Amino acid sequence: MKKFKFTIRGQEYDVEIKDFQGSNAKIEVNGTSYDVDVHVEEKASKTPRLVRKAVVNKPGEGKIQKGGAGAVVVKAPLPGSIIKINVAVGDSINPGDTLLVMEAMKMENNVMAEKGGTVKAIKVAVGDSVLQDDVLVEIS
Repeated sequence: MKKFKFTIRGQEYDVEIKDFQGSNAKIEVNGTSYDVDVHVEEKASKTPRLVRKAVVNKPGEGKIQKGGAGAVVVKAPLPGSIIKINVAVGDSINPGDTLLVMEAMKMENNVMAEKGGTVKAIKVAVGDSVLQDDVLVEIS
């Protein structure tokens, strides 16, 4: 595998690492084979580890939520800030209408209605920061 030349107290040694598994190594020193245990300190990582909880979706989760009377919830497609709201409660909208504009990743993104109806509630205001899947508008 790898060959090294060591000098210890004036004596030269030719060392060849033949095999390395876990903490056990098979080496050859000046033609003689040895099995040795390697003691390695594990370095403490300075980078924090991210521990995520397991998320188990129940059937039907992760889809557009519908309320009791056919209400549709419009959610934020990605994290960002609300910079403009184009509708008001009670407005009639059609599919494809721009409900609001949000800034995400230094870009302005239009949030459009997937279904037509009447705006039932607006859950955000201009300047609000939202996370992905936060409810923005309810349409009935």
